[in-house]
Amino acid sequence: MTQSGSGGGAKSPEASLWDALRAVADPELGSNVVDLGMVSSVSVSPGGRAVVDVALTMAACPLRDRIRTDVERAARAVTGVTEVDVRTSVMDREQKRRLMDRARRDAAKTAPGSIPRGVPVTAVASGKGGVGKSSIAVNLAFGLAAKGRTVGLLDADVWGFSVPRMVGLDGSLTVQGSREDWQMKPVAIRSAAGLVKVISMGLIAEDEDQAIMWRGPMLARALQHFVEDVDWSGIEHLVLDMPPGTGDIQMGLARMLPMARLLVVTTPASGAAKIAMRVSDMASSGHLALLGVVENLSSFTCDHGTTYELFGRGGGDALAEALGVPLLGKMPFDPSQTLASDQGRPIVLEADNLLGEAFRRLASEVDVETSTPDGMESCTARSLPETGRPVAVEARSGQTG
Repeated sequence: MTQSGSGGGAKSPEASLWDALRAVADPELGSNVVDLGMVSSVSVSPGGRAVVDVALTMAACPLRDRIRTDVERAARAVTGVTEVDVRTSVMDREQKRRLMDRARRDAAKTAPGSIPRGVPVTAVASGKGGVGKSSIAVNLAFGLAAKGRTVGLLDADVWGFSVPRMVGLDGSLTVQGSREDWQMKPVAIRSAAGLVKVISMGLIAEDEDQAIMWRGPMLARALQHFVEDVDWSGIEHLVLDMPPGTGDIQMGLARMLPMARLLVVTTPASGAAKIAMRVSDMASSGHLALLGVVENLSSFTCDHGTTYELFGRGGGDALAEALGVPLLGKMPFDPSQTLASDQGRPIVLEADNLLGEAFRRLASEVDVETSTPDGMESCTARSLPETGRPVAVEARSGQTG
């Protein structure tokens, strides 16, 4: 029997069972299994035998037993139910898409920790290191702040933290509250018309040269602390500088911040764009939405006005086309960027600079893309290609490295 209500008077056993199952929450997503579409049907025989069909997101779901136990316990509490049979199956692709649509809507209403409800979350990601991902994240955050926003900047690259140096911070975090109810307070930087609140492992480590030798569970736990145990009150946008690749922190992102949208960074080289496709594969597996693509180190214009494509050509366009998302910006190569980062000066704040202007345009594009009503549904299809996996990125130049 599919879900139904009662017209009046005493509820049917099935209607009471549906109501009871709304008290069962998915342990990872937090919403109840009925609203998430995980319960496909229920029935109660005259003898009191209840059958509940539950669809899980994957066959080897590590939470299968817990969900089965919670469903059975809720069903047994229904008057008239004497026996419970919980049958599990695996969701098809459309069911998974609907589930994550709902999870994103719920996440926007009940953001974790002190993240204000409905705040856009942009995770800057890349398939490999060395493509300028952190520069994109820092300048995007300060570009949004220059528009009068209060922006959270979370350095989720626990191993390779670089944000504090790039924004000129060498202080440490402070903790507020009691021992039982504490929060980390981000370091606030006044920038033009706005404010940037920064959290990074670099503000916890004793010095910048200290190695963070943590493995999977500890990495995911660090991100959870930065999301849930930080005073993010007042922010209007949250920017995450993700570690390169598709490891534990990236997988934890889908669970903790399902409303996040990925901004994928690549260089113009076709080989780099192909590697960046792995981020899309990870997004598809975790049902995270893709916001768009940024091509970094796009070209170099010398003092004489001649433009050179030092790092290849076409990678950003090819990647955006393959993913079905917009190419939100092409960042030119500027040697002064390295000096600015070392001196803690986000180059987006420099008025007479081509790269700074490109970052300001990027901030405007992201601001528009993340301000659509309901914030989540417009990009969902982008994270789920028709084939279920990203399509190949064609080579657009002879460069493959």
